[in-house]
Amino acid sequence: AGVIMNILLTIGVSSGIYYTYGRQYLPAVVDSVVAQAPAQLAGLQAGDRIVAINGEAVRGWDEVIARVSPVTSGAVTVDVERGGTRLSRRITPEAATVKDPISGEERTVGRIGVMVRDSVVREPVGLGTAIASGTRASWNMAEQVVSVIGGLVSGGVSADQLGGPIAIARTSVQAARNGAETLWSLIAFLSLNIAILNLVPIPVLDGGQILMVIAERIKGGEFSMRTREAFARVGVLAVLALILLVTFNDLRAVFTR
Repeated sequence: AGVIMNILLTIGVSSGIYYTYGRQYLPAVVDSVVAQAPAQLAGLQAGDRIVAINGEAVRGWDEVIARVSPVTSGAVTVDVERGGTRLSRRITPEAATVKDPISGEERTVGRIGVMVRDSVVREPVGLGTAIASGTRASWNMAEQVVSVIGGLVSGGVSADQLGGPIAIARTSVQAARNGAETLWSLIAFLSLNIAILNLVPIPVLDGGQILMVIAERIKGGEFSMRTREAFARVGVLAVLALILLVTFNDLRAVFTR
């Protein structure tokens, strides 16, 4: 029930943010092009508005990235508007290796060498759209959290990046200074973190209790009290070790800042 309420809180807060502040996006307007990059060689210029990729209409910069990044071989057709005229250009993206900032994994993506103009636009949305957008944003946050946990297990993400109460307090203060929208976004993110971490199969957490129930179903009966106590001790030690780790990271960050 706690996990479900944390998830509902995240969706509720995220939906409220969209309903109150609107949905924001970054228009696909070229601010500059990299010298000798595919975009410049194809004739793209600063001020061009990208309106379609391979015939599919785009509006935001995230849509451009989603359609260009997977193309590591071959070419894409980019339609732009320039001075009221629509132009079509054939561009062959360059393959580049990037490191995922969340999981730490390296992957190959396509790049055409353009910088987007920093001009965020907000559009008001209705309640239904706000709920749908809030749910989608919550799902994206969940994927990020699961990706980090997977990176910790695989070694792609260093445990040094984990923060505890001090890091949360410092981040909360900074978020509050940046405005209510940023603070509410942090609240939603922390709530979802709690929900997902509670599902990790560590004894004394909800995930550990679920694992115990499944194991008893497979066994065909309940474990003895001694086994349950041993199971709980392992969980307590694991949680204490995690608390010590994040506290150490917090203190190190404070004294080395």
